[in-house]
Amino acid sequence: MVPNPLPRLARRLAQQRWVMRTAPLVVRAERLIRRASGGRKGVLDLAGLPSVEVTVPGRKTGIPRTTSLLYVPRGADFVVLGSNWGSPTHPAWSANLRAAQTASVRHKGEHFVVTVREITGVERKPYWDLAVEFWPGYAMEYERSGGRLFRIFELRRVCD
Repeated sequence: MVPNPLPRLARRLAQQRWVMRTAPLVVRAERLIRRASGGRKGVLDLAGLPSVEVTVPGRKTGIPRTTSLLYVPRGADFVVLGSNWGSPTHPAWSANLRAAQTASVRHKGEHFVVTVREITGVERKPYWDLAVEFWPGYAMEYERSGGRLFRIFELRRVCD
C-alpha cells in the first residue's frame, strides 16, 4: 500500500506564513465536513493528520462547546496546544479547558472521557519540544503570535 503523502505536505504547508491567512476558510470547511460526515471526519482527518473533537462546558455559560483540534500523540495521551493559528490571543476553547477537570473526546468514532491537565513550569519545555518536532508549524505560529506562550494540555483517557 502506498503511504499517504498528505501528512508530509500538510506539515510543509503549515510552516508557510501565508497558510495562516487561510484560517477562517479552514475553520468553515472543518464545520461543513464534520456536519456532512455526521462528525466522523474533518479537515485534519482528510489530510491524514491526528485529530480529536474535544467537548467541554463553557467556563461562563456551562454550555458544552466542541472544538476539533490537531493533537500530538504522547503514548495513549493526547497533547493539544492553544496556538490559535498564531494569533496574539489564546483560543476560547483553551480557557474552557483550563477551567475543566474533565472533558469529553471523540476520536476515530469513539467517545470517552479524559482528564485535563495543563502543562506548566519545568514540565512545559519537553512537551513544547515534542509538539514542534511533530508539527513544525507551531514554531512559526509562536513567532507570529508575538511570543505568546501557547497553553498546552495533556488529555488522558479515564479508565472505565
